[in-house]
Amino acid sequence: MTQEPSTPPRTTVFGRGSYSEFLRIGEILRKETVGGILLVTAAVIAIIWANSPVSDSYFALRDFRVGYEPWHLELSLGAWAADGLLAVFFFLVGLELKREFVAGDLRQFSKSIVPVAAAVGGVVVPAVIYALINLTSPETLRGWAIPTATDIAFAVAVLAIIGSHLPSALRIFLLTLAVVDDLLAISIIAIFYTNEIQLGPLLLALIPLAIYTILAQKYRRFFGTKAWAAWVILLPLALVTWALVHASGVHATVAGVLLGFAIPVIRSQASGGPGNGPGLSEIFEHRFRPISAGIAVPVFAFFSAGVAIGGWDGLFSAATDPVAIGIVVALVLGKPAGILGTTWLLTKTTKASLDRSLKWIDVFGVSLLAGIGFTVSLLVAELSFGQGSAHDDHAKIGILAASVLAALLATAVLSTRNRYYRKLHAEEAEDADHDGIPDVYQQDRP
Repeated sequence: MTQEPSTPPRTTVFGRGSYSEFLRIGEILRKETVGGILLVTAAVIAIIWANSPVSDSYFALRDFRVGYEPWHLELSLGAWAADGLLAVFFFLVGLELKREFVAGDLRQFSKSIVPVAAAVGGVVVPAVIYALINLTSPETLRGWAIPTATDIAFAVAVLAIIGSHLPSALRIFLLTLAVVDDLLAISIIAIFYTNEIQLGPLLLALIPLAIYTILAQKYRRFFGTKAWAAWVILLPLALVTWALVHASGVHATVAGVLLGFAIPVIRSQASGGPGNGPGLSEIFEHRFRPISAGIAVPVFAFFSAGVAIGGWDGLFSAATDPVAIGIVVALVLGKPAGILGTTWLLTKTTKASLDRSLKWIDVFGVSLLAGIGFTVSLLVAELSFGQGSAHDDHAKIGILAASVLAALLATAVLSTRNRYYRKLHAEEAEDADHDGIPDVYQQDRP
């Protein structure tokens, strides 16, 4: 008798990843939570100061210029925050993305396809919605990329405030989603927001970048256990690369991503083996994550979020500007529609199914959180319209309003599931055999 072939098991979407990935993502999100609270605080201070009786002092501080003009580095403090400090943030974006796809769980196509496709959907749909609303105005259409990014620090700060014990699979999804769409956003900046490229400085930038890459790849061979030697040599090379990219006309934050990509993320490659101490990616992650979350992003938010609203007349002007309307609709409706719609479509067109521990309302809640587009959105708004212009001010008001609205909606949805999330969190923490690894991460072991 011929045996019928068994039906292959369906791929699970948002299944629990490895324990090592759970620990690593948890540590990143804890630091981003603190950074998110600082970011929100800095933005609130900026808005209050910019609309206070001493508002002139805020704008004087933001526009104060410092630097060396012959190297094209005499910039305002606001520009230094956008071009310089955000390069640190995007360095970590490049490092995180490389680690995810080279050494993390997402090196498996079956696990990477969902967050990558969802990120693409979460970029395309908001951009299309904004473009449709501003289709008849070429001047405002330039801001189509403003609602494309997710601010992970702001999002996890919301989770911390509402006390949500979001399951680890959804936390990893949210972080990966934010990192991928940050990369897409910086690619858009490099391609669509570079007006004029100076080939000389751009080609020269390849020289220190190449030396930096070679030294980083052979970290142990060149520097041994002397980590200070790596800092003394690699950091100046990174600064020279950043300065030349800035002088070329390409936005300098692109240099941050390239420098992050150059760092090896596999332990055997980065440090010569697991017994030789932490690799370069771990060292840089440990050193730069607090600088990014605690200084770079909050300072950028402080200089970028300050907008003179102008009372009720100013609010009415912003509310009727298609720039602000397009941003609010794109972030609050377009982001979740793109993310949730793409994820649902993948489950319907492939042999994938949602993990049994989750429901679509959970994915919807995370999709709403992804509508918090703050840091990169503010950056793209300035690149689109120029700092201080009417459309730039209205764009910032739209970004702030959309981020708050998305946060409130996500809070309303996720709070209804908090009791269930606490139950899942308790299960993920249970370690009956006391071996240091929660039991749920050992269930599939032979």
